[in-house]
Amino acid sequence: MRESTDICPLCDRPLGRRREAHHLIPKARGGTETVWLHPICHRKIHSLFDNATLARTHHRLDTLRQDGDIAAFTRWLRGKPPDFHRRTAPRRGGRRG
Repeated sequence: MRESTDICPLCDRPLGRRREAHHLIPKARGGTETVWLHPICHRKIHSLFDNATLARTHHRLDTLRQDGDIAAFTRWLRGKPPDFHRRTAPRRGGRRG
C-alpha cells in the first residue's frame, strides 16, 4: 500500500476517518498496488468502470482524474467535508467496459 498522505489522490480533499484501499489494477486482474481513497470516491470509480476497463486503461490516477465523469464528480465534491457520504447512484445503462 502506498503510504498515506492524508489527502485523497482522486479528489485532493483531506481524508477523513473512513478510507478505503483501491487497487490501481484490480486484484482480480493481478494488481497489488493500492492507494487510500474516500469511500465515496472509491465507489464512484467502481460504479463507472468494470475491472477490465480499470486494468486496461484506467489504472493510473491521472487517467482516472481526466475522465469527464470523474472530473465532474470531483468538482461537485469540492468543498464538502472529508467524511461526506452520499449513496453512489449507478450509471444509466450499466458500467463502461
